Amino acid sequence: MGYHVAMCFDFDSLPPDLPADLRRAPMAGGAGAELIELTSGDGTRFSAALAASPASTGPGVVVLPDIRGLYRFYIELAERFAEAGHDAIAIDYFGRTAGVGERGEDFDAMSHARQTRPEQIQADMEAAIEELTKGATPEQVVSVGFCFGGTHSFLAGTRRELGLDGVVGFYGGLDGSRWGMPSPKDEAVHMRCPVLGLFGGADQGIPPEDVEEFDRSLDVAGVPHEIVVYPGAPHSFFDRKYDEYAEACEDAWRRVLGFLAHLGAHAVAP
Repeated sequence: MGYHVAMCFDFDSLPPDLPADLRRAPMAGGAGAELIELTSGDGTRFSAALAASPASTGPGVVVLPDIRGLYRFYIELAERFAEAGHDAIAIDYFGRTAGVGERGEDFDAMSHARQTRPEQIQADMEAAIEELTKGATPEQVVSVGFCFGGTHSFLAGTRRELGLDGVVGFYGGLDGSRWGMPSPKDEAVHMRCPVLGLFGGADQGIPPEDVEEFDRSLDVAGVPHEIVVYPGAPHSFFDRKYDEYAEACEDAWRRVLGFLAHLGAHAVAP
């Protein structure tokens, strides 16, 4: 079991608010996301949401959504990263099969997700990274993915050509066999950058033994990493409407932004 699709975010879900002490730039200061179109290496046009922070202080973020692609949750999540001082871009996966545009509630994500390939998504990521870094900043880039996107975030960390400085996965499936793609728990030995993995202890779609195997493989490979399991939290716990998981959400925000800050503090001068 790589993904528990039925438990992905509801369409009306919203990302948890940033802890107040981590907010660097108010929305009125220019952190709103701009919907844009980018061109992948194979000529495919795809949609993205770019949120440039007026107070950029560290690595940029490529946001990899859950199986439903680019919709309001991830557009707002890019804005939250911008508020925290990180330029961010959220991408859609389905330009090749569904064209461009923000995905609506009735979008048949499953049929389109089955047609994706890791190399295609990584090519789209390359275009997004180029867009994110075409100015003077940021010099470092991290991917942050959720569910389907969490799996792809982990896999992206094994690809030299992407040049990522770190990868973060929220409840990313660690066994890709269901989708005919590599499994992060097997590919961990090829990881080229630090890893932060955040999982729900009550996630029925990701067996705890997979999380343990992923952790051990990163240990063996000597990859700097942190694996966090929130006891009792389900899949897709990172959601503003889940008051009972508010503490886990705040802790997750702090860990992700701490991960970014640590990378920024240890950046190699050009």
